[in-house]
Amino acid sequence: MQAVIYAVLALLAFITFYPFWNSLVISFNTGSDTALGGITFWMRDFTLENYRIVFKEDDIFHAYLITILRTVFGTALSMFFTALFAYGLSKKGIVFKKFYMIMCIVTMYFSGGLIPYFILIYQMHLYNTFTFLLINGMVSVYNMIIFRTFFAELPDGLEESARIDGCSNFGVFFRIVLPVSGPVLATLGLFTAVGLWNDWFTPAIFISDQGLIPLQTLLVQIINAGATASLMTNLNTYAQSMVQNTVTVKALQMATMMIATLPILMIYPFLQKYFVKGALVGSLKE
Repeated sequence: MQAVIYAVLALLAFITFYPFWNSLVISFNTGSDTALGGITFWMRDFTLENYRIVFKEDDIFHAYLITILRTVFGTALSMFFTALFAYGLSKKGIVFKKFYMIMCIVTMYFSGGLIPYFILIYQMHLYNTFTFLLINGMVSVYNMIIFRTFFAELPDGLEESARIDGCSNFGVFFRIVLPVSGPVLATLGLFTAVGLWNDWFTPAIFISDQGLIPLQTLLVQIINAGATASLMTNLNTYAQSMVQNTVTVKALQMATMMIATLPILMIYPFLQKYFVKGALVGSLKE
């Protein structure tokens, strides 16, 4: 039975990993050779030209910067305001506490729809702004519930000792609660960062300025349209200077996809320990 479990897990791991590996292999293979087919686990004709052309494209670098800024600052803002909101709702004796929770939960299942939301954002002058990319979805009700449950389970002695020392509510939150919330902050922060990093749909709807387009939205444009106008110009110029056309649009798509995917994957190993680490180990001794 154990062998069957291992076999199923190995199959699932292969199904999950193979598409990523195959895209990575194609990104390092010459486009003309890839067009012949048969590229599976290893490249036949290794090249770095795909990445060289992508890194020469200014639009991709600018979109990369927008994505990094949005992910870093958006995640920080989301964690701060969501945790602050959850900390308030975790306290006993809050007036209308149950009503607030019901209203929050309702937003998880019902919304006005995309068109009313678009009109709201436009009338608030947030359409086509970087500010919108930061504050959109800044407070997650799902994450708030997790934060609230975590804060409610904290021992009362943690806050009582801080209040004896003269800490205010904000002092308790910043000096006591947040420092012992590392595991939940890291876990929810990673999920939020991945969501912001991979989000292409929201900018595609609410951002029309090409200078504010994140990398994932630009990648979707490249995949749908073949390539951006400037990228196609660089590709054609480069191809004319070669005896053989070793670079294709598909190869550029795979190289761009790897550039967009690898950074967020590299962050995970540094946060993995928080997924299994106890939240309050050694934080309170009674």
